[in-house]
Amino acid sequence: MTVAAFDGLVFTGAAAAGLLGALTGLGGGVVIVPLLALGFGVNIRYAVGASLVSVIATSSGAAAAYVREGFTNIRIGMLLEVGTTIGALGGAWLAGVISTSAIAVIFAIVLLYSAWLSSRRLEEVATTGHGHPWSRALRLAGTYPGPDGAPRPYRVEHVPAGLGIMVGAGALSGLLGIGSGALKVLAMDNVMRLPFKVSTTTSNFMIGVTAAASAGIYLHRGWIDPGISFAVMLGVLLGATGGARILPHVHTDRLRKLMGIVVVALALELLYKGLRGGL
Repeated sequence: MTVAAFDGLVFTGAAAAGLLGALTGLGGGVVIVPLLALGFGVNIRYAVGASLVSVIATSSGAAAAYVREGFTNIRIGMLLEVGTTIGALGGAWLAGVISTSAIAVIFAIVLLYSAWLSSRRLEEVATTGHGHPWSRALRLAGTYPGPDGAPRPYRVEHVPAGLGIMVGAGALSGLLGIGSGALKVLAMDNVMRLPFKVSTTTSNFMIGVTAAASAGIYLHRGWIDPGISFAVMLGVLLGATGGARILPHVHTDRLRKLMGIVVVALALELLYKGLRGGL
């Protein structure tokens, strides 16, 4: 296969990954890392490095559109980024300590657990009570556009628990290159009780900062290949921009089902290869 053909295939796969990542809030890395490692035989550390670069581009491309449309809660994003940045630095350090097969197994377990959690809650339910004291003190409550265009109010619950989960989410970002969107969405959706579309858009707003914290360490260690990273970045950016335009018109339940199917399929393949030492 020529270099041009390889880059073209990577670009196409990255565009599809970016579209899915923007629609679900998981970030394109959930698909990019398995795609490069399983489909193209790229060393998983280099796949993670390319994914981190694409995550930064994804956040920059999609987040601006979501903010304009009124879905993203910037106050929540800025607060939770404190936890994710600390965790991301620790995860990037850990990536140089454990084996690539172990990274693949951890990735698979995280994806399977994320798919299971996301399937437990199927209705769009926003908290409209008093909210957590931290939420009131920091003015984290907000509104988001409903299907009819009218603003729908919501409150924020369990802020300390959500912040604690974000430290673990950041560690997974640095280790796995997934932008930690999987745990971010689940923490905001299931723990902090934010509406699903607010969770996904706020996650997209946050993942760039989280990825940048660990990408510097990957670059220092030589795990970011410019050729692969450039094709992945352009593809994911294109897909994410399209996903940002589609999201307001897509049903949340369908997003959850799509997310679950893709995540489970990739997780099982990664788990198989990781346990056999094939990565």
